[in-house]
Amino acid sequence: MDIETIKKLRKETGAGVMDAKKALAESNGDYEAAKKIIMDKGLAKAEKRADRETKEGIIYSYIHGNGHVGVLLELNCETSFVAQTDEFKNLAHELALQIASMAPETLDDLLKQAYIRDTSKTVEDLIKELIGKTGENITLRRFKRYELGA
Repeated sequence: MDIETIKKLRKETGAGVMDAKKALAESNGDYEAAKKIIMDKGLAKAEKRADRETKEGIIYSYIHGNGHVGVLLELNCETSFVAQTDEFKNLAHELALQIASMAPETLDDLLKQAYIRDTSKTVEDLIKELIGKTGENITLRRFKRYELGA
């Protein structure tokens, strides 16, 4: 297990050096298996953080290219520091794209949908991955999808 592999794994997962090394050792150097180990641990961390209060965050707006569909959502986290990170803002953007394209009726429907960029995971999994990376609870509080003429 070389340093470049560890760096790559850290960059993709947000894991610490020791966690990346342990995952690679546990997977006998299999990069994809190590990545899965880290993500599984991140999801476990997400479950532990589910009770934490989320009072910070952002209101995010998205207008689809042709101007006929728009989304407004509130994404919350525990601290303003995390709310200002590129990863958090990117999650808001990805959620808005999901809502614009898949038109979920409720929050529960949205969370259970297959993620449009990677159908092997749900939207809820996408949120939990960032919870594992940031160490903070993240919740999608509400959203509204607007469609011209609807």
